[in-house]
Amino acid sequence: MRNLPTASLTRTAIAAASLALAGLAHAGEVEVLHYWTSGGEAKAAAALKATLQAKGDTWKDFAVAGGGGDSAMTVLKSRVVSGNAPSAAQIKGPAIQEWAREGVLTSIDSVAKANKWDAALPPTVAAIMKYKGNYVAAPVNVHRVNWLWINPEALKKAKAKAPTTWDEFFATADALQKAGITPVAHGGQPWQDFTTFETVVLGVGGADFYRKALVQLDQEALKSPTMIKAAETFKRIKPYTDKAASGRDWNLATAMVIKGEAGMQFMGDWAKGEFVAAGKRPGTDFLCMAAPGTAQAFTFNIDSFAMFKVKGDDRIKAQNDLAEAIMSPAFQETFSLAKGSIPVRLDVPMDKFDDCAKLSAKDFAATAKSGALVPSAAHSMAVPSAVEGALKDAVSQYWNSDKMSAQDAVAKIAAAAKAR
Repeated sequence: MRNLPTASLTRTAIAAASLALAGLAHAGEVEVLHYWTSGGEAKAAAALKATLQAKGDTWKDFAVAGGGGDSAMTVLKSRVVSGNAPSAAQIKGPAIQEWAREGVLTSIDSVAKANKWDAALPPTVAAIMKYKGNYVAAPVNVHRVNWLWINPEALKKAKAKAPTTWDEFFATADALQKAGITPVAHGGQPWQDFTTFETVVLGVGGADFYRKALVQLDQEALKSPTMIKAAETFKRIKPYTDKAASGRDWNLATAMVIKGEAGMQFMGDWAKGEFVAAGKRPGTDFLCMAAPGTAQAFTFNIDSFAMFKVKGDDRIKAQNDLAEAIMSPAFQETFSLAKGSIPVRLDVPMDKFDDCAKLSAKDFAATAKSGALVPSAAHSMAVPSAVEGALKDAVSQYWNSDKMSAQDAVAKIAAAAKAR
C-alpha cells in the first residue's frame, strides 16, 4: 500500500469510523421462534445464527421443544395475540397463508427481488412462500418424509434384508423380533403416528391416490378399499414397536436405531442429522431408503420462516438480513449438511453431500417432473391446520385402540377430513 499524507490518513480514519458507526447504528436484533432443539437440528440452527451475526445483527433465540412444532405454534399464537410477535417464526405450508390472512406478516419482496428468489426456487415452492403475490416467508430446505432408516448390523444379526415391499418389510420385522431386536423404533406421539400412516398410504396407494385422499381430501378416496388396506397395513406395524414407545420423542427413537436396539424407523430425513451427529456414516453404519412401495414418490416437508410485522428500522433491517441469510447458497448448503435435508434452491451443488442427500435430490427433481411429488399432510404442508389436527387425532386413536377396526378407522378419518 502506498504512503498517504497525514491529512489523508486522518480523513480515511474518520470515514472508516463513520462507516463502522453507521453499521452499528443499523445493526438490530432479530428474535427467532423455532423448534430445532435436537442434536442435528440445534447444530443447523447455530449455523443460521452465525450467518446472521456475521452481518452485525443480534440473534435472540426462542426455541420451543417438543410436539413436532405443535408446542411452538401454541406459544406463537399467545405471543401474537398479546401484540408481542417475534421477528420470525418457523411456520410452513398452508399455515403461512393462514397467518398472512390475519394481517400480521410483512412483505420481504424487496429482499426476494434483489436476490432473484423466483429464479432460484421451484414455482411450487415459491407459491407456498407468497401471499397475494408477495413473499412473506423464506424457505430453508427440503426434507423427504417417506424414508425408512435401517441399522445394517441389526439386519445382519437377524439374517434379514432391507425391505422394498410391504411383504418384505413384515418378513424383516419378524426376523428382527426373533433375534431379540425391536423391529421398529417409534415415538408414540400423534404427529409420529400420522407420519407413519401417510407413508403407508403412499406405499399402498401410490402418489395419485395419496394426493386425492390426503391433499384433496376426496371422500370417495378416503372411504375406499385402498384406504382400508392402507389402514390395515399401518396397524400391522404396531406389534413390532416396543411397549415403551408411548410419548417418546422422535430423536430418542432414532437413537434406538443408532445403537442397534431397534432395526428400522419411519421418519423424515431430519433423522439423518442424528446419525451424522453421532459419528455414523451413511451406507456403512446406517441405510437410507424409500419406505416400502414409495421409491417412485416423494413426500416433501419444507422448513421456512415467516416474517412478522415489527417496528423500528433496526429490527426491520435485521429481519431482512435474516431472510437474505436463509436463502444464501452458502447457508443453504451448510444448513442442509447439518440437518440432513437438501437445499431448497435449485442452483446449490450437491458435491459435498452424502449418498442419502444425493438420492433425495435426484428423486426430488424426478418426481417434480413425473407428478409424484406430494406435500406431507403430517407435516403441515398439505391441508389447513384444523384438518391436519383432526386427521392426526383420528389416526392416533386407531393406532392406540385394540378394538377399532380398519373400516371404523377409515370412517373416522373421512369424517375428520371435513373439519374446518
